Amino acid sequence: MRDAIRLATKNVKSGKGGPFGCVIVRDGEVIARAVNRVTALNDPTAHAEVMAVRAACKKLNDFQLEGCEVYTSCEPCPMCLAALYWARCSAIYFGNSAQDAADAGFDDSFLYEELKRPLQERRIPISRLLAEEAIENFDVWRASAQRVDY
Repeated sequence: MRDAIRLATKNVKSGKGGPFGCVIVRDGEVIARAVNRVTALNDPTAHAEVMAVRAACKKLNDFQLEGCEVYTSCEPCPMCLAALYWARCSAIYFGNSAQDAADAGFDDSFLYEELKRPLQERRIPISRLLAEEAIENFDVWRASAQRVDY
């Protein structure tokens, strides 16, 4: 955890990104370290946790991180939390809370509220199109002998 906190602080001091750091560990070995690179890469998905997941998966040559523990300087936002769940991490530890982040100007509570709203009431219009055609994607997936379930 101290490594994640140190990474977050160093990232801010370097002027290269936000106050977020993440370390992924398996069996006591550090698999990946990452920091927030949103502004440096002009990539809204380049949160420390997502960057760490990408690096860990690449290092392990696997899209799942079973048995990995995540140490992150701040409670994961909804996007990062989803990524950590999809990666099948075994535990998540954090330093700062979501409220601490909100107090520092990183408030993601609106996302949790947005997900509770019916589609027609969301801030960004969202509509279903071509459902009858789109279902072919899943039909082909279910029939594929090459699919990798996850």
